[in-house]
Amino acid sequence: MNIILSDNLEHRSELLPLTFTRPAGDLRVGILTIQEKWQKLTGEQVSLLGDDYLRVKYKPVFAGDNFVVESTVLPDADFVNEVKSLNKGEGIVFNGELVAARLDDQDTEKFYADRKSLNVNSKEYKELSKFTHTWDIFVENEKEIERDFHLVTKGRKSAELSSTNRFLQKDHIFVEEGVKAEFSIINPDGGYVYLGKDSEVMENAVIHGSLALCEHSVVKISAKIYGATTMGPYTKCGGEVNNAVIWGYSNKGHDGFLGNSVLGQWCNLGADTNNSNLKNNYAEVKVWNYATHRFVKTGLQFCGLIMGDHSKSSINTMFNTGTVVGVSSNVFGAGFPRNFVPSFAWGGADTAYETYPFKKALETAEIMMARRHKVLDQTEIDILQHVFEETQSLRSHF
Repeated sequence: MNIILSDNLEHRSELLPLTFTRPAGDLRVGILTIQEKWQKLTGEQVSLLGDDYLRVKYKPVFAGDNFVVESTVLPDADFVNEVKSLNKGEGIVFNGELVAARLDDQDTEKFYADRKSLNVNSKEYKELSKFTHTWDIFVENEKEIERDFHLVTKGRKSAELSSTNRFLQKDHIFVEEGVKAEFSIINPDGGYVYLGKDSEVMENAVIHGSLALCEHSVVKISAKIYGATTMGPYTKCGGEVNNAVIWGYSNKGHDGFLGNSVLGQWCNLGADTNNSNLKNNYAEVKVWNYATHRFVKTGLQFCGLIMGDHSKSSINTMFNTGTVVGVSSNVFGAGFPRNFVPSFAWGGADTAYETYPFKKALETAEIMMARRHKVLDQTEIDILQHVFEETQSLRSHF
């Protein structure tokens, strides 16, 4: 069974800047990425189909007979069984859109580029979790942590926490091998707490609600973590965090508030960086939309910061409600920066924005990645080069 998670070219812009550097199937929601969820549920090969410039790193595997699924679908066992039951030329429709089909290679490319042109025998699927917008990631995170918790821990026994810790609902906490935790308080509060391999919860940290702390990640001393929050692999997190999804290799190492937010990989928030997640008048939050080049309504009262890969903030940066920061931007200075910061921007509220020179941005990325023993190879450079060029027009208004 060859499974391909395909992006939807028509909807690609709705998930920017998060999908500038990855197909949507590589997004992390809950404990696992979407690709990892499918691999766990099926035990099969799963590859990703995205934009051409991403295919060197994320190689789609074509097999002539492909089970192709919309990459933003958050799968459960029932939906996986529906997909497995498809015959060649059959598909599944949800809310009027084709979300899965069994196709040959040519039609698989059509599924990505123009699925409305496909002629398949389709059946309607009534209940399905999927997301369309960037903010859906933190909205869906509570449910996905619970799903992933049961998927990852089924039939397994948790390691024990040290007796110096205080915790409730032990059956809602799973501790992987190598976890270090001392003198912490862990209360799932009806949710689920997953402590990944070799992760650490430092002294006086308080965890309340669902948390996915992935491998080698650290909750720092006296941090206050509210659910539903995800910290991907090799993340460091301190201060106060509420309903945030941090994908991995990123740092929020100091005090400051992060709430109802999504951070990509290789991000760094300087000490006392804060974001607002609620407007003073309690009004609905609007965020910048790459498809329409204007601010659009989210339908949410709580919405914080959306930040693409490799972006940074300096000490005491203040992000206003519903701020979107692109890829490889460097935001600094007093006051609130604008609610939309394009990719490869350098500046802040009290200084004019400039283009972050591509060579300088690569130097920063290379240094940060080396600290995690990762290499900024030519494939990564080519992806960032593409993003730099694609977003040039958005920086022309500086």
